[in-house]
Amino acid sequence: MKLIVTDIDKTLHEVDFKEDDILMHVLRDANMGILAECGGSCVCATCHVYVDQEWLSKLDGIGDDEEDMLDEAYEPNGNSRLSCQIQLSESHDGIKLTIGPKWD
Repeated sequence: MKLIVTDIDKTLHEVDFKEDDILMHVLRDANMGILAECGGSCVCATCHVYVDQEWLSKLDGIGDDEEDMLDEAYEPNGNSRLSCQIQLSESHDGIKLTIGPKWD
């Protein structure tokens, strides 16, 4: 299964994943520029991604902790998500996303 990822430099990548992988881990291991400073604890927002609008309905809803952290994210918008909170499945094969803006 594959992710379609646009990195910080606007370069398009296909990244493999397996059922039940956490999106943040996949992106970090593929060197896609995710900082993931808290290691997936949902306390830093440095794993921020923009999920293409057409794919948002295929993701679980945003929990309170994620919503609170997205308020602290750099340049959030309506399709912002924290990649540490997304567990991937077969239904996400081909999902398109963009790595969030670089933290200064």
